[in-house]
Amino acid sequence: MRFSALITAVLIGVISLNTSAFANPQTSDTQADANELTDAPALDALDVAPNHLYGIDGLHSGRVPLNTISPTTLKTFVQAVDLMRREYIEPVDDEMLFYHAIHGMLNRVDRNAEFLDAKAFASLSSFTTGNVAGVGLKAVWKNQDAHWVVTEVTADSPAKTAGINVGDYLHQIGDIKLNQSQTENDIAQLLSGIAGSSVDITYSRAGRSKQSANVIRNQAQKSTIEVFVQNGIAIIKLPVFQNNTRQEIIDHLALVGGQVQGVVIDLRNNPGGVLDSAAEVASLFMRKQVVTQVQNRNGIERVIETHGSPVLESMPVIILQNRYSASAAEVLASALQTHGRALIVGETSYGKGSVQSVIPLGNNQGIKMTTAHYLTPDGKKIDKIGVVPDVSFKPSSSEAQDDEWLRLSLDLMEQAKANQS
Repeated sequence: MRFSALITAVLIGVISLNTSAFANPQTSDTQADANELTDAPALDALDVAPNHLYGIDGLHSGRVPLNTISPTTLKTFVQAVDLMRREYIEPVDDEMLFYHAIHGMLNRVDRNAEFLDAKAFASLSSFTTGNVAGVGLKAVWKNQDAHWVVTEVTADSPAKTAGINVGDYLHQIGDIKLNQSQTENDIAQLLSGIAGSSVDITYSRAGRSKQSANVIRNQAQKSTIEVFVQNGIAIIKLPVFQNNTRQEIIDHLALVGGQVQGVVIDLRNNPGGVLDSAAEVASLFMRKQVVTQVQNRNGIERVIETHGSPVLESMPVIILQNRYSASAAEVLASALQTHGRALIVGETSYGKGSVQSVIPLGNNQGIKMTTAHYLTPDGKKIDKIGVVPDVSFKPSSSEAQDDEWLRLSLDLMEQAKANQS
């Protein structure tokens, strides 16, 4: 596309958006929504019943009215683009200039905002359906190495087949260069995507040259949770919240059999997931209670409550969390804590209480931006604060941490059962 055509498109878009926003303010947004849904019918159901992933508020087809942009501002923008085209030491692609302008605008205002090309848009959309696959590795940022370091590689996984090993440094995933600003949640999202899709990973052994591998995502598992029973206590490990998590818990408890007298929910390293799924899990333990409030720029937008039969209502509950428990995991923990239905054990959680809406732009592209915050049932902020545990706990060593967590959980559960009797 030629530069002049791009400028014309921008100007026409701004003028048409501003005209529609002010000429008929009662109907313009509704009409825009209808037009966009007609263009993208596959998103219709998602818009009607939005899903929430890692703080993602579904896929919305709404349009945000623009304020009037002054001719002077537009002129300055056009001049800046034109100067880059004419004066920069190397030739630049016109469309890339506009994409970079979008990236800069979003990131300057909102660190969680992101422009999504067709590939990224499809990958993010797939999380809400549960059709998610990974490559079979985990990594953490280590200050002493100043790198993302691989801490776990699943046997027979795509990552293992590609030659990636524990201790390797990760430098880039896809088009994204890795640095300290990213979170484990970010890395998990970059590595995950539609089952069968591929991702380029640039990695290295410590002190050696970088190498790249194109890795096929095929580590999707039908079940995303693990359940086992010890001393009459069901330990439920939830790595992520997906649409079928509540039913998976019920099915797993039915399979293990025996009399369950208490429940431990392990949310350690859980980056979040589908928000409605967290509410459904809370519904196993509470009847008709507020799970979370969603507050946008205009106030409380949505109050999410439990529904259905609380089949585990009589069970004492302990939730395990650490500094990497985030978003929907924090919603579940804060809800059960606020209503006195669970004892929270571990570290203060991550503090990811912001909602990112994914808004389609057309051509299978979109923008992810922060549009709201989660609040606890009693109106407290989670974002950048986290959920404070009732019992603080940090294991003495990483090697023994699972045993220590389990032992503490069982001891606390025995106390809880004694208090109930």
